[in-house]
Amino acid sequence: QVQLVESGGGLVQPGGSLRLSCATSRTIFSFYVMGWYRQAPGQQRELVATITSRNYTNYAASVKGRFTISRDNAQNTVYLQMDNLKPEDTAVYYCNALHQVTRTSYWGQGTQVTVSS
Repeated sequence: QVQLVESGGGLVQPGGSLRLSCATSRTIFSFYVMGWYRQAPGQQRELVATITSRNYTNYAASVKGRFTISRDNAQNTVYLQMDNLKPEDTAVYYCNALHQVTRTSYWGQGTQVTVSS
């Protein structure tokens, strides 16, 4: 059974920072594109950032320059460093693993990020 274990969410003031982590197995980490998505109340889930096994990254326009996705191959973990957070970043953040050929996709359980003063 594939597991994506997320951590790092919480409450932060506008302008603050948080780092999300997502740990998985070596097989998943080596062959899947890892990504972060988010879903705010009443809205559809949207892409935040992705990173390939070769460290190619992609970001949503709304987070570019503020968020950084990275991966630690030794720990089979992907991170999302979120800086200069805004209230509109408030959402449940989900880790995702996607096989580019088969399109098999796995999701984490989600972690709440709330940006509020």
